[in-house]
Amino acid sequence: MHTEFDVIVVGAGHAGCEAALAAARMGMNTALLSINLDTIAQMSCNPAIGGLAKGQLVREIDALGGEMAKVTDETGIQFRMLNTKKGPAVHSPRAQADKKAYQASMKKRVESQDNLFLRQEIADDLILDKKKVVGIVGQSGLSYKAKAVILTTGTFLKGLIHIGEFITSGGRIGELSSEKLSDSLRRVGFEVGRLKTGTPPRLNGRTINYSVLMPQYGDEHPTPFSFSTEKTDRSQVPCYITYTNPDTHKIIIANLSRAPLYTGQIKSVGPRYCPSLEDKIVRFAGKDQHQVFLEPEGLNTLEVYSNGISTSMPHDIQEAIVHSIAGLESAEVVRYGYAIEYDFVPPTQLRPSLETKLVENLFHAGQINGTSGYEEAAAQGIMAGINAALKIQGKDPFILDRSEAYIGVLIDDLVTKGTQEPYRMFTSRAEYRLLLRQDNADRRLMKYGYRYGLISEQQWQKLREKENAITEILSHLDKKMVGPDTLAKILSRPDHTFEDLLALDSGLSQRRLSKEIKEQVEIEVKYKGYIDRQHDQIEKFKKMEDYKIPAWLDYQDIPELRKEARQKLFQIRPVSLAQASRISGVSPADISILMIHLAGKGKR
Repeated sequence: MHTEFDVIVVGAGHAGCEAALAAARMGMNTALLSINLDTIAQMSCNPAIGGLAKGQLVREIDALGGEMAKVTDETGIQFRMLNTKKGPAVHSPRAQADKKAYQASMKKRVESQDNLFLRQEIADDLILDKKKVVGIVGQSGLSYKAKAVILTTGTFLKGLIHIGEFITSGGRIGELSSEKLSDSLRRVGFEVGRLKTGTPPRLNGRTINYSVLMPQYGDEHPTPFSFSTEKTDRSQVPCYITYTNPDTHKIIIANLSRAPLYTGQIKSVGPRYCPSLEDKIVRFAGKDQHQVFLEPEGLNTLEVYSNGISTSMPHDIQEAIVHSIAGLESAEVVRYGYAIEYDFVPPTQLRPSLETKLVENLFHAGQINGTSGYEEAAAQGIMAGINAALKIQGKDPFILDRSEAYIGVLIDDLVTKGTQEPYRMFTSRAEYRLLLRQDNADRRLMKYGYRYGLISEQQWQKLREKENAITEILSHLDKKMVGPDTLAKILSRPDHTFEDLLALDSGLSQRRLSKEIKEQVEIEVKYKGYIDRQHDQIEKFKKMEDYKIPAWLDYQDIPELRKEARQKLFQIRPVSLAQASRISGVSPADISILMIHLAGKGKR
């Protein structure tokens, strides 16, 4: 019986799949444990990948060698590039996915991966050797040994489901929860908190009156998610838009006494940026309507996801809410919405590598760290998988800083600031978002994927050719004169595009340039001033990042620091002066004192 591995990944959601695939591809014998192997990569909430800032994360995962983008391209049923009327820094790809096809495709990739072994098992306990994890004990009674363990438990740690007064345990509706693992974490000494999320009713599409709804179509020429996908020519289907109305709101207000959110039945904090409908009605009392997106769950089902009316109201109230909305007057509810509370481990207890500070070789990724969203989970998963493999190999951890990737912003926010509510990525969280665009994720990060063996030689050479072409074209535009101006100066004007240059330069028009190369050149020319300014800011930022703080530093020996600063610095244990400066409760004066102390000790 095979129960000894290099890496064990607990949980086979989006974080777990990326973590397990990365570790296995780096040569680690890896076990992926799931409560139910039939729900690997299940889309627990809306059947969509990407969106604002989330699309950037997916393309970064792809550049590192992950699978989320490839599976989305294979199973997407509607593709859209969001924010195209704004600057390139906030362009974000989004796709509706065929829910079951996505799950089946990812499951097949996991099943067919060398060095990766699947087990249907509930993890109950950690096996420790002093302060080092050496395996886990399953509910079956089997002990699984490992050199590293990655916990990607999603909403399954003591999951508690609410529909009105009805309460049941479960990680998702109709599925078991993990009842013992978070107790094991508490016994070791971890702080464990509680969060809440929710999901809306699903409807029978045959009973929806689409004739009164506004259709929303995908892009005519969709941009693939993966840099390895040449083009996406799958059949696309529309989504539909409708709205709540004053009658909907009256139903909710009249029944708040039966809403778990307002009766005290739900005690934990939910997502600020994806609130339940009842929460929206109360918080935005002056608004008489809220948008509802009706999203098909797949090509082989009529089930429709009603995005925008997440709720844990009782069954009869959910029926009344749905039937009060235009187009849904006769809609059949096939699955009711619900809220779920679950345990999480506040992420300030992690190192930037996602290894826990308290237990060596134990890594956390996904909702266990307080995040929400498939994309945030998958991003943490691939980083945890890479770092678990590197730790076993005795190599330095792989840490992306905030100037390199949204993934770097995500992880730095988590381990430095923590979170009191489900964390969601936004473009506004990134200081250097003009550099961290979705279109250049390969140019920023593929070198790392190649370094760790997650990007093929063919992909790497393709990127090298692309980089050489971009460099060559930029140089040509800087030198080629048309009248008194260079082509670069002409292109920098707001009313000119790269295509306009082809009429001005016959040599340029004869080159067979891809759409991606033209796009990169145009962005670099048009935004050169802003890009140069951000590069200058990054150089200043790196000086702070390079100012390392030794792990053994005793902050109690620095009496000039304020008490709050000493407490926060001791808790977080920042690795650099830059990270220390981002800790809530640490002031610029505290940083100056810390810098003087380190310089005086000669510990820079």
